[in-house]
Amino acid sequence: MARRRRKPLPQGAFEAEIRDLTHEGRGVAEVRGKTVFIDGALPGERVRFEYTAVRRQHDEGRTVEVLDAAPDRVEPRCPHFGLCGGCSLQHLAPEAQIRWKQKAMLDALRQIGGVEPETVAEPLTGPVWGYRHKARIGAKLVHKKGRVLVGFRERGGRFIADLGRCEVLVPQVGEHLVELAETIGRMSTPDRIPQIEIAAGDETTVLVFRHLEPLTESDRAALRALGERLGCAIALQPGGPGSIHPLWPEQQSLWYAHPAFGVRVAFAPSDFIQVNPEINRAMVVQALNWLQVESEHQVLDLFCGLGNFTLPLARKAHRGRVTGVEGEAGMVRRARMNAEANGIGNTEYAVANLMEPEPDASWLQRDYDRILLDPPRSGAREIIPLVAGRAPRIVYVSCHPGTLARDAGLLVREHGYRLVRAGVMDMFPHTAHVESMALFVKD
Repeated sequence: MARRRRKPLPQGAFEAEIRDLTHEGRGVAEVRGKTVFIDGALPGERVRFEYTAVRRQHDEGRTVEVLDAAPDRVEPRCPHFGLCGGCSLQHLAPEAQIRWKQKAMLDALRQIGGVEPETVAEPLTGPVWGYRHKARIGAKLVHKKGRVLVGFRERGGRFIADLGRCEVLVPQVGEHLVELAETIGRMSTPDRIPQIEIAAGDETTVLVFRHLEPLTESDRAALRALGERLGCAIALQPGGPGSIHPLWPEQQSLWYAHPAFGVRVAFAPSDFIQVNPEINRAMVVQALNWLQVESEHQVLDLFCGLGNFTLPLARKAHRGRVTGVEGEAGMVRRARMNAEANGIGNTEYAVANLMEPEPDASWLQRDYDRILLDPPRSGAREIIPLVAGRAPRIVYVSCHPGTLARDAGLLVREHGYRLVRAGVMDMFPHTAHVESMALFVKD
């Protein structure tokens, strides 16, 4: 089959009036009767832009000059903004970012779910720089530059951005990207180390170096010396996630605390955790406040992971029981270990694929006083029909406004719940990610 030819790009710079933002944070304009999504443009602005793609339904472009700036436009803190794909909204003031995210959530609830919250909660906000404690960054030996690059990928591209530092990564790492790159560049096979996993707990930061060839003793010494200089533990990953093992020091302990509940959550470098610890702690407090958990309650925590919500729930329902359900057996194993390490004896766990739930599962044969849902981007559509009605109060934690809206519509229209409250959480400042929480009550 012959390849479809790409349409030629209009040449030169064009002017546009920006009327909105897409869910990816690009300006929306109408140019010559066709919608154009423009990187680096904000609503209310007049910009000069150049085309980057011509498509059937819309075109794409990037801003080359702002002719009339929006009041909320700010100077990006990072000199790599616009090149690096790690952030898309640094040119928008943080308080305006959160307003836009709230609007995105409310628009999705109305347009997709056909529902509106009775109350819009105040946004949860926190630090907007140096907040990211979990990330995976690329490493690449670029022969044309004669050196290794370390960082996120370029916006809209597959190449590693040439970064000197990163303002959103935990500073212990983000301020030292050049040193990371130079260390890899001096190793025996600098072209065979494709990525670095960053995992920062409350006391320890671990850097996991993926390597496709065995390391020499000199390589290992260089990484140990790097860890000592940065104050980071170093781990190696010769294969899949299960191959991760410490290099220096031999004993490595990653954990974060929920001080309001007196618990610690231990995790492995490759485990999923929330990237923003301050927002995560505030999120858990808010979820439990909205649920109104009492000491004798029976609580169901779906997509429980390592126990991020399960352990605090168990502290509140200390004379009841919390059932955590998660699809990955390794995470459930560590959730059990976390409960034991915290001296919590009123939790139980089940391994279950919640995208293809089994209706006869034992944990689905009981009613609960409270349910917490914390699904991935795909949402909780498959499990909702099996748990709706089993508890009068449900809190739904969402990382995608579209699937939250879809599932909210199901809970309200098909299962008789009221959408009592919804609000956004600034888990990923300077990005277009919209994290939110919603409370559903059945009277």
